[in-house]
Amino acid sequence: MVPMTDEIHIKPDLGSLRIDDHKRGSGSKGKRIALLVIALAILLAIGVGFYSFIPRAAAVEVATVQQAETGPQVLLNASGYVTPQRRATVAAKITGRVTGVFFTEGMHVHQGFVLAKLDDSDSQKALAAAVADRNATQASIADLQVQLKNAELELRRAQELQQQGVQTQQALDNARMAVNSLRARIDFTKEQVVAGDARIKEAQQAVDNCVIRAPFAGIIVSKDAQVGEMVSPISAGGGFTRTGIATIVDMASNEIEVDVNENYIARVKPKQEVTATLDAYPDWKIPAHVRTIIPTADRQKATVEVRIAFDKLDPRILPDMGVKVTFLGEEAKQAAKAPAGLMVPRARSGTMAGRRSSSW
Repeated sequence: MVPMTDEIHIKPDLGSLRIDDHKRGSGSKGKRIALLVIALAILLAIGVGFYSFIPRAAAVEVATVQQAETGPQVLLNASGYVTPQRRATVAAKITGRVTGVFFTEGMHVHQGFVLAKLDDSDSQKALAAAVADRNATQASIADLQVQLKNAELELRRAQELQQQGVQTQQALDNARMAVNSLRARIDFTKEQVVAGDARIKEAQQAVDNCVIRAPFAGIIVSKDAQVGEMVSPISAGGGFTRTGIATIVDMASNEIEVDVNENYIARVKPKQEVTATLDAYPDWKIPAHVRTIIPTADRQKATVEVRIAFDKLDPRILPDMGVKVTFLGEEAKQAAKAPAGLMVPRARSGTMAGRRSSSW
């Protein structure tokens, strides 16, 4: 029996070591990609190094700038109304019937403007009678002066006759008494003329009282009487007699009247700056100042009345308008005089300063 090792000869298989064509192609392609990546990395490193040596401007970060708030310090708020210092309901001094009305609401009148007239027929008759009495009394003076001249002539004759011893002393005394009496009557009559002039002025005043005039310049805000109505300085009751002719307001005297709680009145000072806002114009800030503080308190409301004057009047400011006021502190004046400041956020300003210092 022949051993198998001697009979069987194993031939080496070289075909198993052959590399397929598709495997050979994929390996070369991977090598090319790797070389390309290495080349790009080298170029990028060269570019970064070159860019780092190029000089460039410092980077500046843009930050939002805010304006500093320098508003005035508000010490106290209050509300009140616009009230004129000069406001009058014009009435007649006597009782009479209205014969003429010469105004309308909203009309601007000057001082002395004739608003209305009353029936003056009785007053005119009384004036005419006073003038007649004065004239009659003054005319009697001429007759008395003529009698005085005659009496003086009689006195001189009596004196001459008495010196000659023809006339008695009694006749001389009677002639002298007649002269003195006429002189006294003339003086008395002159005084009566003066009294007559006074009665004429009184009657003229009664006539003038029938004319109602505006006491000051202003605007008519109310018409309270019509032609044919009776007016009187005092109310007669029953609703048939008027006590006023018109209501006139001086718009140049408008001011603000507010009641401040007595607990806060120490915060209010004369001439203190105030900002007023009318209820009708809420976006309109009106500069004003404290005019006076009424030196008395209302025990029921525990308030003190404060009068505020406008720095500049405006036709839109009308009496009895509602208004809100803000009392300002002394800081308000300093804030108004100080220049407006700008505020930069601290974090951003620090970043900007650091970047600038690093660039320098």
